[in-house]
Amino acid sequence: MTSPIDTPVSPSRTSTAAPFSAHDAPAVELVLPVFNEEQLIDSSVRALHEYVTCHFAWSTLITIVDNASTDGTLERAGRLAAELPGVRVLHLEVKGRGNALRTAWASSRAEVVGYMDIDLSTDLDCLPGLLRPLLENRTDLAIGSRLAPGAKVTRGLKRETISRSYNILLRSLLGISISDAQCGFKAARREVLAPLLGQVQDDGWFFDTELLYLARRHRLSITEVPVRWVDNPDSRVAIIPTAMADLRGIARLRRGAPGAGSGEAPSTPMGRTWLGHGAHPA
Repeated sequence: MTSPIDTPVSPSRTSTAAPFSAHDAPAVELVLPVFNEEQLIDSSVRALHEYVTCHFAWSTLITIVDNASTDGTLERAGRLAAELPGVRVLHLEVKGRGNALRTAWASSRAEVVGYMDIDLSTDLDCLPGLLRPLLENRTDLAIGSRLAPGAKVTRGLKRETISRSYNILLRSLLGISISDAQCGFKAARREVLAPLLGQVQDDGWFFDTELLYLARRHRLSITEVPVRWVDNPDSRVAIIPTAMADLRGIARLRRGAPGAGSGEAPSTPMGRTWLGHGAHPA
């Protein structure tokens, strides 16, 4: 069940982005899934809003999706939406990042939809490089990668090892030739994404991987964008439970898809994974 908090969506007077009203479809919609982030949401949303206002030439809607928070997150999100033009809030009564993304993206009217983690671990200067190939219709999905050539990452050895091991598993067991499936920095053209949303079964952290797996099998083009990323030591991701859920998800996909794990990429050019080196505005 979802309940939107309706607030006017209009351009800031100082914005360089193309103006749009609550009745128009923005070029870009960026989703911020949140759960009990009352200490972080204000600074992060303001930073993102200021960035898109000052740097984007594309009309942009920021959607905060509250995942059944039990603290003051929803109240703070509502105040931000009332104050900042181009910000809205969607409240969900069921937790799960995948559920949040599916719900927000399925209701979007934007040309390009994306999401990023509320802690802004990924440098905001990487946003234009993520979105531009999609808006120029040069790719179907664009994903941030902490492991692609050119990425600059600050994080501990434990998380680095887990991340690399996970992506090795994806390549060997599902044949997904993507360097970093779990980076919380992704976007897609809505028209190609929409048919896949109903096929993704996972509502949690495995949502990203399953979506990429389906995109590959549908021969969609996927662009990896190297990012600058700093690990958040206060991350709410529970590593062991998340890893176990991911393994169950991989096993489910292997059971349901003949040929998974062959390691062979689709034969058509649209099935290739290629690296985009446009992390900065041109």
